[in-house]
Amino acid sequence: MSRKYFGTDGVRGKVGEFPITPDFAMKLGWAAGTVLASSGTKEVLIGKDTRISGYMLESAIEAGLSAAGINVALVGPMPTPAVAYLASTFRADAGVVISASHNPFYDNGIKFFSNSGTKLNDEQELEIEALLDKAINHNAMQCVESAELGKVRRINDAAGRYIEFCKGVFSNELSLAGLKIVVDSANGAAYHIAPNVYRELGAEVVSINDKPNGLNINAECGATSLDSLQTAVIVHEADLGIALDGDADRVMFVDHNGHVVDGDQILYILAKSAKQQGTMSGGIVGTLMSNLGLEIALKGMDIPFKRAKVGDRYVVEQLKETGWRIGGEGSGHILHLDHASTGDGVVASLLVLQAILEAQQSLAEIVSGMKKLPQVLINVRLLTNNADEILNSNVVQQAVIEAESVLAENGRVLLRKSGTEPLIRVMVESTDVEMSQAQAEYIANAVRS
Repeated sequence: MSRKYFGTDGVRGKVGEFPITPDFAMKLGWAAGTVLASSGTKEVLIGKDTRISGYMLESAIEAGLSAAGINVALVGPMPTPAVAYLASTFRADAGVVISASHNPFYDNGIKFFSNSGTKLNDEQELEIEALLDKAINHNAMQCVESAELGKVRRINDAAGRYIEFCKGVFSNELSLAGLKIVVDSANGAAYHIAPNVYRELGAEVVSINDKPNGLNINAECGATSLDSLQTAVIVHEADLGIALDGDADRVMFVDHNGHVVDGDQILYILAKSAKQQGTMSGGIVGTLMSNLGLEIALKGMDIPFKRAKVGDRYVVEQLKETGWRIGGEGSGHILHLDHASTGDGVVASLLVLQAILEAQQSLAEIVSGMKKLPQVLINVRLLTNNADEILNSNVVQQAVIEAESVLAENGRVLLRKSGTEPLIRVMVESTDVEMSQAQAEYIANAVRS
């Protein structure tokens, strides 16, 4: 059974348009609260990023949960992985994050976590959707008796607790003293957290894009737009730069030369470090989009590699299925299940910094053992919600066949619809960047037609 409202990363869309409206958010809160209450849930913790619409949606979800008899704890602007952690440490039964991650401020989203910090399973999401449909189409939303309404409280020390958790990931025997780090918080949820973590571990920190105003989250900054970080690293003669996205569940690096180090390269660094430290457990999980260069580099170290469907929830599923601990995506979603139950940009960055110090190498040196193959990604924006029809059309299928014929054994093609935006993503990877670009454009034009 397919999901109607939940995508790969919760419910997401443009603010003011269905489903990101106050009415929908309240009914979603009620439906989720009703389903969670049936399994014993009494309190849900809500966090958000710095989008101006977060206030509106927070109040609506809070009302829906209260109507279902669920108590609510508010932590304010907080990274997505922090909410997953805090839901557990404050003994809440579940967590809610109001965020559209790396999207612009005019988008927003709502996602739920279980009390173990993992995303809700498909069965729970389908059960919530069934109730939600009744609330939307049949006015079936009901309110518990007044004496049973959920209460709301605000937690004021949440940021400090999460900072201490992050610092606990880093080895007590090491220090960041002597390192100059530029930190780009994307004017997002980690603006008051990430710079303090690195400072308290001894680094000299240059903090940029740390003044959110509700409208500037991810605006030409953060993990999806690295130009300002690259410039700052060079200007300040820093050892490296760290960029988070709006909800800080993904991270990208820039080395001292201004060169980008992406999620695939981060996985290589973590795998290499674990191998050298004798802590490698199993292999590494990437995705269908992971660069072939990662797979080749891991094979050279006798480390197994598996590809999951795109989306961190599928990486987690593959990690649990294999019993492995490390996985992630090229976009910077990095998971290390020994330290966090979900993708955590700050935690991942600390693991990379620890690997650098243990190897006594610069970021550029430690990543040099992996050679990325040229990979071209073109996002084709859709005007209507007909991605499946387009992907299965004869025109697109024939274009893929012809491109694969040109690439032969020197590359691969991947087409997929986005789970968070009205896009079809066209990816071509080969040993020749001009060939990759030409074939990606060829397929993208077929999709547009």
